[in-house]
Amino acid sequence: MTGTARNRQVLTINTGSSSLKAVLYAARDRPELVLRAQARRIGDSAGYLRITGTENETLFERDLASADHAAAFEATLDWLTQEGLAATFAAIGHRVVHGGARYREPLPITPKLTEALRALAPLNPDHLPQALCGIEAIERRFPALPQVACFDTAFHRDMPPCAQMYALPRRFYDEGIRHLGFHGLSYESIVTALRDQAPALADGRLIVAHLGNGASVAAIHRGRSIDTSMGYTPAAGLIMSMRCGDIDPGVLIDLAQRHGMDAQAINHLINREAGLLGVSGRSADMRDLLEAEATDPHAAEAVEMFCYRLRQYIGAYAATLGGLDALIFTGGIGEHAAPVRERACAGLGFLGIEIDSERNDTAESVISSDHSRVSVHVIATDENRMIARHTLELVNGGRHVRLQH
Repeated sequence: MTGTARNRQVLTINTGSSSLKAVLYAARDRPELVLRAQARRIGDSAGYLRITGTENETLFERDLASADHAAAFEATLDWLTQEGLAATFAAIGHRVVHGGARYREPLPITPKLTEALRALAPLNPDHLPQALCGIEAIERRFPALPQVACFDTAFHRDMPPCAQMYALPRRFYDEGIRHLGFHGLSYESIVTALRDQAPALADGRLIVAHLGNGASVAAIHRGRSIDTSMGYTPAAGLIMSMRCGDIDPGVLIDLAQRHGMDAQAINHLINREAGLLGVSGRSADMRDLLEAEATDPHAAEAVEMFCYRLRQYIGAYAATLGGLDALIFTGGIGEHAAPVRERACAGLGFLGIEIDSERNDTAESVISSDHSRVSVHVIATDENRMIARHTLELVNGGRHVRLQH
């Protein structure tokens, strides 16, 4: 990478089904935040774009009523260009949720890679088409600018074969139908943060619970993924805001045969109508359900099921790891919902997990009691900084080193 310090900046892009997050970093050994752009409720009449600085001060805000992702990208890039910031870009890093079984590390984006991602898009319709939209928007504006794909599945590609295989005829595994796992950039971010905060634990036996609209758990040993709850798609594992998580395949067969639902209808049901929203019949937002649970039994049941499933996975992964050194909560729910953390750990004293209620209520970085054999942490994830780091490594010509090793 060449140029003055001013034009050594990297933009990271992270898209969701109705959101766009773009973060600009100064290119340092440890990327430094310059600003954040967030488009929310894309496609909705209440959609908007907000750009904030390092102190979360508003730099720009505008209405994006009924805009699609392409319009949200154009609005963001327009402002960055008008402010002279687009001229500072050295590279763009994209979070690509689904890399399939093939992609194991960040890669430069090429026409060949873009076509391969299009082929994977049906497996992740809430993220991959939006990511491709961002890649195309950048290519139109800045055709000579390097773009890098950072795959959310890459962190899990070295899981043991027994954790990657489904008990199906082997030909399906050979075709790439396997337990892939997601949220890898978040887990990598947590391992990196733990190396700074508690280096003695970083190579130990960890369970990390990434709890947000999408939720998953990972068993990690010596910085390497051993198992994780999401599977071939992000729909498996924990109960989520609108995803059902683990479900008997026979239920899906019944929905097709007895209810006449086709693949598209089933996909919409298990990804957009289920989870906390489906059980509560009220909201997909954990904050709403915690506020309502005292008077709404369905809201209470949704919260109970969420914590129950999470507790099951913690117990299972402690067995997978042969013991546990640290439990870490991250993500919007993991970082901010003290009742969920407390209930998820309730009854796990036999594993050595003991929560200090006061520390938990104030979300201290360590919320376990002084007597707990397992340390329990709350650590903010920073997927975007991880993307920036990987992007800079790649465009600077350095050999990419996967942090779990």
